[in-house]
Amino acid sequence: MRHADLTRRTAMALLLGGAAIGHATAADAALLNVSYDPTRELYRDINRAFTAAWQERTGQRITVNQSHGGSGAQARAVLDGLPADVVTLALGADIDMIARRGLIAADWQTRLPDNAAPFTSTIVFLVRKDNPKSISDWPDLIKPGVEVIAPNPKTSGGARWTFLAALGWAQRLPGATAETAELFTRALYRHTPLLDIGARAATTSFLQRGLGDVLPSWENEAWLARREFGAENFTIVYPSISILAEPPVAMVDSVVDKKGTRRLAQAYLEFLYTKQAQEIAARNFYRPRDVAVATQYAESFPTLNFITIRDFGGWDAAQAAYFADGGMFDRVFAPGR
Repeated sequence: MRHADLTRRTAMALLLGGAAIGHATAADAALLNVSYDPTRELYRDINRAFTAAWQERTGQRITVNQSHGGSGAQARAVLDGLPADVVTLALGADIDMIARRGLIAADWQTRLPDNAAPFTSTIVFLVRKDNPKSISDWPDLIKPGVEVIAPNPKTSGGARWTFLAALGWAQRLPGATAETAELFTRALYRHTPLLDIGARAATTSFLQRGLGDVLPSWENEAWLARREFGAENFTIVYPSISILAEPPVAMVDSVVDKKGTRRLAQAYLEFLYTKQAQEIAARNFYRPRDVAVATQYAESFPTLNFITIRDFGGWDAAQAAYFADGGMFDRVFAPGR
């Protein structure tokens, strides 16, 4: 599996929070896109297309550099000084955390279409050849002998989407109560022997280290795994209920104003909504927002029974109830659980 992208020339060499930056001439401009784990391949392709389009439009050579890691860890890196011009993270709560510190305008989610989420994804199950543990839905993840490989919701956005998808399924069982739903999540994490820091690390544990029987995964990451490691070796299982994951994007106002890159950063984010970028997203197994592109790639994306973050009261409520210190995740994953 490919790892952090080293893009073209930039102004300095930097290694912080997963950022890998090369060299540039003084005449060139550069952006740093701080993103979550499984977007390396997506933004490699988008950055190529955007830099070519920008040069054709303006005559200016530019570089877009990438930093990748667990979404929560990436947000904290920006707060600690990683000079992101834009953030493209796994969930709104992570961008809100940066905005609360004044680095991003409070109205960031209204500055771009679709609540600033240019494409969507969901959570699926990646299982091994011939699905030997007969996994078809959420309850199969807690069958005796099944080991689940997953990242940590404290550091990974994909892990938080997974947690909420599992919880949402349990909440919709006949006769479900808050207590029975929490008991299901407790059982799920009892079947999870370790928690990786991010989605890509969990994918590596499952694919390359051969750990576990099932990987609850971003849909795009699961399809990429099949493409790179052999469709004959892995199967994607779509559960009866999953969650509509909406990874958002935002400009880091404090950085672009300091660096003088606001115009370039805005153009970059707007490019994500163009038909060209939407097609790139679809080819990288992200669900496009553009209706025409979504129709063109409809066979690649099964129709699902989705819950959304709004079913949990939005990210502020979900973060406080499930992922903050003392929240439900801490209760179900506590020592002695």
